[in-house]
Amino acid sequence: MTYSRTATCRFTVASWAEEVVVDVDGEGQGTRGAGDLYYPNRGFTRADVGYAYTGDLEATSTLTYLIAYRPEGGPVVGLEQVTGTLDGHDGSFVLRHTGSQDAGSVTAHLEVVPGLGTGSLEGLRGEAELEIAGHSDDGYELVLRYDLG
Repeated sequence: MTYSRTATCRFTVASWAEEVVVDVDGEGQGTRGAGDLYYPNRGFTRADVGYAYTGDLEATSTLTYLIAYRPEGGPVVGLEQVTGTLDGHDGSFVLRHTGSQDAGSVTAHLEVVPGLGTGSLEGLRGEAELEIAGHSDDGYELVLRYDLG
């Protein structure tokens, strides 16, 4: 789809809490226990994440991912409520994440979910492509192509 506006921003991870929902084989990486990191070799987890955005989008967000793990990588799906200011327009909107991950990278298509916006962002439509390879202390770039209805 073609959009008339573009917003460029960076986001950093403000919080991340991940827990195993299904562990197919009972085998994984890390250690199991209260607060310990453990990732199943085959299975899926739920991650509750907070992001902080700067740039054309000044915002914070609450995101829930379902992340599938398998040796060759797996799918990732999520819903993220973003609250803040997009190019001077205040409000919130929801992004649907659909993508995949492996040991060192994540790719995803992000799409604004119609009907879940508030304030000046109530009629927002848009999408972005996300590609992350490795860890960055400086955050990650996101370019949102959008229109305000």
